[in-house]
Amino acid sequence: MRWTPGGKSSDLEDRRGSSGGLGGFGGGGMKIGLGGAAVLLVLSLVFKQNFFALVGGGAGGGEPTASGPVASTPEEEQRVEFVSAVLDSTQNTWERLFQARGQQYERAKLVLFRDQIQSACGFGSAATGPFYCPGDQRVYIDLGFYDELHERFGAPGDFAQAYVLAHELGHHVQRLQGTEAQVREAQQRRPDQANQLSVALELQADCYAGVWGHEAAQKGMLETGDVEEGLGAAAAVGDDRIQRMQGQGVHPDGFTHGSSEQRTTWFRRGLQSGRPEDCDPFQG
Repeated sequence: MRWTPGGKSSDLEDRRGSSGGLGGFGGGGMKIGLGGAAVLLVLSLVFKQNFFALVGGGAGGGEPTASGPVASTPEEEQRVEFVSAVLDSTQNTWERLFQARGQQYERAKLVLFRDQIQSACGFGSAATGPFYCPGDQRVYIDLGFYDELHERFGAPGDFAQAYVLAHELGHHVQRLQGTEAQVREAQQRRPDQANQLSVALELQADCYAGVWGHEAAQKGMLETGDVEEGLGAAAAVGDDRIQRMQGQGVHPDGFTHGSSEQRTTWFRRGLQSGRPEDCDPFQG
């Protein structure tokens, strides 16, 4: 990608030097591992309740309990500037698109953390990967995930990293448009369709990431191979591929984000169209 280093975005909150406010998963109550933490985080995100409180984790939300200087490297700081550039570019795109429809876009915050973090949706960890919390309108990313995206998922490249952030900001757009709330309500009303609705929500966020990619291409930000990097990242995090990586068979009934083919299809649709109205996997 072609991008110009410009320091940290004003929409970025750097909590890499904080303790995360966790005191260890489970606090003074039941201790849980990273696998259990991942399950509780998903439940917290889906139902917008703090399921960590059930194991003595305390209330979600709030700020880190302690902070200090950030120990970093020049390479990591360059990555901070890169995600800042993508953050601003993506949000500027959505500001323009909202304004064109007579609407106002509320900018999200991007929180950088290490290892573990407390959000309004409960506790998150590096093991759970990046996530968006509608309760505080923040995207949470441990920058180490990008190394995992390359090494574990086989999706290298800066545009692959940009796709991940643009996808999470797509969830913010869904919150602003009321789509996220409508889906959560429908999931509670029809539990038998909960996974199907979750997949549609994720595919729409993939398409929204493509909408930003379309504008980035129009502005000359993309280089040869960038589109392939983005499509490769979308395919790498497909439910079917992850199930295979875990040594399981492919079980579509257990999909929550969509197959590799579905994710690349919707990301490509946004890339080619650049129109948010073309991003509607809920139809049909």
